[in-house]
Amino acid sequence: MGSTPRLVATDIDGTLLADERTITARTAAVLNRICAAGTPVVLVTGRPIRWLQLVYDQLAAPLPAICANGAVVYDPVADEVLRADPLAPQLLAEVARRLRAEVPGVSFAVEVVDSRQMRHETHYPLRWDADHDAIRAVESPEELCSVPAVKLLARAGEQDPDAFVQLVAGMLDGLAEATHSSYTGLVEISAAGVTKAAGLAWYATRLGVDERDVLAFGDMPNDVPMLTWAGRSVAVANAHPAVLEIADEVTAANSEDGVAAYLEKVFELG
Repeated sequence: MGSTPRLVATDIDGTLLADERTITARTAAVLNRICAAGTPVVLVTGRPIRWLQLVYDQLAAPLPAICANGAVVYDPVADEVLRADPLAPQLLAEVARRLRAEVPGVSFAVEVVDSRQMRHETHYPLRWDADHDAIRAVESPEELCSVPAVKLLARAGEQDPDAFVQLVAGMLDGLAEATHSSYTGLVEISAAGVTKAAGLAWYATRLGVDERDVLAFGDMPNDVPMLTWAGRSVAVANAHPAVLEIADEVTAANSEDGVAAYLEKVFELG
């Protein structure tokens, strides 16, 4: 990429957000100036739609979002899902069957209704929004897999996240995508071909933007497909080794406004 980007795509957690899950005034101002000058910015995240409001509350205006690791493209102004690519019930059931057969103590949750709601097995450990009205336990494995889900979540106690996702990906090769975006041993499973790169590519095409003109920021393995696809990829300094290895450049850490600092240079914001 030799010219000014025509589209900026950024991960949220660990990249855009500081460690306290806050967007600094500097970062919010930079994003607002870029958008006001005519360059679109899109959030590309593993988060479900229902977790975006915390981010939007800290921005001058809500930004479009590619959620659930590429499975959902969301327009927050119209509160409209532009595209969804879920796992079908039959596929969910087969993925769960394979993992139950090979992973002792595995438990599942699913993001449903375009990630506005979650359903989980009773023994699945909830880390966020456990008391939210959109979260509900299911009574049986059959109920868990009864409707399409934009993401299947799998946990099996304390696990090395990289080793666990490699194990799961091996079991699901060709059937579904497996990745992770945290260090808690959570594996995130999407339909085959559904990645942040695929969701971003669809959105860029909608805007008439070539991949060579996309600038992307990230920090975790679920960002690798997007960073590999984009014309210019930037890792924050706190990124996972897999991201640091493939990124074109490295900016400052999320706790040091790394995204904002890089954008200020690229767009010559004084």
